[in-house]
Amino acid sequence: MIIPVKWTDEGVNMLDQRLLPNEEKWLILKSFTEVADGIRDMVVRGAPAIGVAAAYGVALGAKNFVGTNVDDLEEELDYICDVMGKTRPTAVNLFWAIERMKRTFQKAKSEGKSVLEIKQILIKDAKNIHDEDIESQRLIAQFGGELIENDSTVLTHCNAGALATGGVWGTALGVVRGAVNQGKKVSVIADETRPYLQGARLTAWELLQDDIPVTLITDNMSGHIMKQGKVQAVVVGSDRIAANGDVANKIGTYMVAVLAQKHGIPFYVAAPLSTVDMNCATGEEIPIEERNIREITHVQNIQLAPEGISVSNYAFDVTPNELVTAIITEKGVARAPYIESLKKMFEE
Repeated sequence: MIIPVKWTDEGVNMLDQRLLPNEEKWLILKSFTEVADGIRDMVVRGAPAIGVAAAYGVALGAKNFVGTNVDDLEEELDYICDVMGKTRPTAVNLFWAIERMKRTFQKAKSEGKSVLEIKQILIKDAKNIHDEDIESQRLIAQFGGELIENDSTVLTHCNAGALATGGVWGTALGVVRGAVNQGKKVSVIADETRPYLQGARLTAWELLQDDIPVTLITDNMSGHIMKQGKVQAVVVGSDRIAANGDVANKIGTYMVAVLAQKHGIPFYVAAPLSTVDMNCATGEEIPIEERNIREITHVQNIQLAPEGISVSNYAFDVTPNELVTAIITEKGVARAPYIESLKKMFEE
């Protein structure tokens, strides 16, 4: 059972995903700045996991606060939340978790709680966020598993497994695990997912742990594989979903969605409702993170590209809603028109 981020008395424990699959190393992060660095540097990655980690970072910052004045704690929390919010701009779960922790603080303050009491309340709510994430994954796995037919092969892009969430199930890989738990025979084709190789390093590693058959391909093979009839469904995760159902996910997802439509293959997105940003009308409003060009010019410490070459390193792209067959959430399966189906899920 993979749980990539944990709360402990010593600090926030993170499985260093930068080292997988060659080394399984746990880091103990003892300050909120170390947690923020862990998110920014992709020690932990995946929108739900980033949200959980951010909540723990806020709680850890509060725990380490040495004052006794609630107003001073509030000022410190504002700074902590600002630092957290600048780590990864695309993943909306980050901001969702930060805002929830702020509301938890304000409620405790309005009730006249002491600094010590507020610290414990924030730690408890961060743990609740983690528990709720795991439960939402279980439901996504259940609903999504029903959409996957027996004896089928699922193609996925990036890693949307337990490593990308609070642990256990995952979102896209949770759908696969859900189908397997329902007694279906399912195999996976994993895109390597350049430039950070989350498919090659993480998805393949996860599925091998669970003895789920997986075949690794390069990103530019997916169209060829689909044309051969070897893919029955595509399932991906998401870092932010706009109110109209446009989906931001790892760079290359849009290309996979276009190919899936061309070959008549259903394209499913699996994500908790915390990934849906109803304040974001369309995908055009989603900020797209650009990362260090070294991720493209180098593989680990080996330079592949010529010195001085111009490089673009967009971390995400946006798949238009018309390419999305369905969005699988913890409240069920949303279908077009998404502006209505997603809104209804928030009202239930």
